[in-house]
Amino acid sequence: MAFKTGHVALNVTDLARSTAFYRTVFSFDVLGERTDGEQRFALLGQDGALVLALWQQSAGTFATDRPGLHHLSFEVADIEAVRRAEAVLRGLDVTFAYDGIVPHGEGASSGGVFFSDPDGVRLEIYAPTGADVAPAPTPAAPTCGFF
Repeated sequence: MAFKTGHVALNVTDLARSTAFYRTVFSFDVLGERTDGEQRFALLGQDGALVLALWQQSAGTFATDRPGLHHLSFEVADIEAVRRAEAVLRGLDVTFAYDGIVPHGEGASSGGVFFSDPDGVRLEIYAPTGADVAPAPTPAAPTCGFF
């Protein structure tokens, strides 16, 4: 069997806030949503394909000390797209794990920016090449593993 990731679904605390964040950062379209009642959700995607589902059914912040999701990684075409995303993120005043674009490891050309969404979910936007202009923040381990 061949497998391909379909979509990712996240529990969020504030659907409107999270929908606005993901639409601003990733330019997602709203493919479907319910914003009232007890079962609130938003289905976000690009070119008609579902990428991310948001479900308003949690409280608190993302727990990094429990088993489960570690982080979400989004690949873009090139390092310029990472730079554009970084500028958008800085305008949103997000929390970055590292200062600017960093490689995935020592000697790696791939890399990007590492940050958190409004609920504390760790995210990464990276390009396959072009990030080798800065030192890796965790030289003995993958950058994306320990933020």
